[in-house]
Amino acid sequence: MPLLSLQDITASFGGAPVLGPLSLEIEAGEIVALVGKSGAGKSTLLSLLYEQAGPRAAFMPQELGLVDTLSVFHNVFMGRLDRHPGWYNLLNLIYPLKRERSLIEPILTRLSLPEKLQEPAGELSGGQRQRTAVARVIYQQAEILLADEPISALDGPLAQTVMKALTDHYTTAVIALHDVELALGHSDRVVGIRAGKIVLDEPSKRLSAHDLQPLY
Repeated sequence: MPLLSLQDITASFGGAPVLGPLSLEIEAGEIVALVGKSGAGKSTLLSLLYEQAGPRAAFMPQELGLVDTLSVFHNVFMGRLDRHPGWYNLLNLIYPLKRERSLIEPILTRLSLPEKLQEPAGELSGGQRQRTAVARVIYQQAEILLADEPISALDGPLAQTVMKALTDHYTTAVIALHDVELALGHSDRVVGIRAGKIVLDEPSKRLSAHDLQPLY
């Protein structure tokens, strides 16, 4: 039985169709790269998957959802607010407890952000903000990851590092990506979107970057 299943879904904005009709099933244990040019419908599709998954999913939207006045630690800690009683969350807001620091610091170290633990998110660069949001979904440890362009502000080895960190922590994920090489290198399956429709759905090992170029 699929972990997530959308059947003949459609979506519109301002009365204009932006997605579908399309069907998509996500099996447990597969990493799916969602590819296609901007405006193709990837973000809308991820939102619909998130609506179905609910608390089972860790969701990283393009807007990131960081609180600029809070530190990197607190922005990452927000990934598990629903798992702790209110008094525990308040305690960590006043002063980060050793237990939570011991869980969050290794994630930030892997993402090359350990020195930013106490820095307000509003003072970070675009790439640092993106990695903070990545750290939050890794810390969240949900059943499935849904991420919308999680490396758009990164390039080179750092983009590879972040993708490896995400796919090491999540064995089931749907990740929207523009970089076709990273999509092929860090997924089991590629789903291509054009004008709101799925026009490609193949195992990554059967595809090359050349096969994906027509989507852009």
